[in-house]
Amino acid sequence: MSIKRIGVLTSGGDAPGMNACVRAVVRTALYHNIECFGIRRGWQGLITGDIVRLDEKSVAHIINRGGTILYTARSKEFMTEEGQKKAVSTCKFLGLEGIVAIGGDGTFRGALALSKYGINVVGIPGTIDNDISCTNYCIGFDTAANTAIECIDKLRDTMQSHERCSVVEVMGRNAGYLAMYVGLAVGATAVLVPEEPIDFERDVIEKIRQARFNGFTHYMIVVAEGAGSAADIAKQIKETIDLDPRVTVLGHIQRGGTPTGRDRVNATKMGYLAVELLNQGKTNRIVCTKDGGYLDVDIDEALSMKKSIQRMEEDVLAAMTGF
Repeated sequence: MSIKRIGVLTSGGDAPGMNACVRAVVRTALYHNIECFGIRRGWQGLITGDIVRLDEKSVAHIINRGGTILYTARSKEFMTEEGQKKAVSTCKFLGLEGIVAIGGDGTFRGALALSKYGINVVGIPGTIDNDISCTNYCIGFDTAANTAIECIDKLRDTMQSHERCSVVEVMGRNAGYLAMYVGLAVGATAVLVPEEPIDFERDVIEKIRQARFNGFTHYMIVVAEGAGSAADIAKQIKETIDLDPRVTVLGHIQRGGTPTGRDRVNATKMGYLAVELLNQGKTNRIVCTKDGGYLDVDIDEALSMKKSIQRMEEDVLAAMTGF
């Protein structure tokens, strides 16, 4: 028996391309004569019944917009059994037969919790950290990386002119994928990530020295926020070799902006597949990319996977070559 009504939500940190994904979910659902409702403010919106009907007009001209028209939030209430039961009650009251959840690990854990009450769920990875272990690629990563690269390229111009050292902090509280990719793309002197213990002398100071021996008079250090504060790292450089670095924290600028073509296409294909899975009666799945193709894996299996630093390096190289 085919489904008749589904909901779609975005949760956790916003990522460029989420709107493109919502658009694809809605348009695919309507193609199959499935009603689609947007759940605003993530899992909290499902608890409170904060929903809106979505149709062709409501998702027109959003494929190029950053952020998410459905808003996003993290819900402590949904982490409790009572909150989850309220969300289930909303699904039953409104007749939502399936939920498409766009976000990261926390979003998928919420979907898994909901599925234990019999709600059909499909997750789509959307996070600029690109740290979802079951997939090579997450929506939003390419745009965030290009934003950081553009900013660092501009910084390099002035650092080179003044023969200075720049320490740039990019996002990545628990994952260094973005920092690694950006560092590779800009030819950074050193890249620091939270997955690897830092030997400051070896990983920073000696690399600056080697760069100087090779004739360079400006240096670019890229650090993921989870690996340490850019200000603290700059202070250590100053104290160790009397070099006076300039600190730049890119912050939330990396989350915004018009999504790249790659993010729009990936988001569209993932959104399409999510609805197809629900329409086929499949549940507890996460849509993934693998070796240039698209597939789905069980949520339990996906959440049990770990992305090692070696795997991240392999994915960086795969990403640089378009899979």
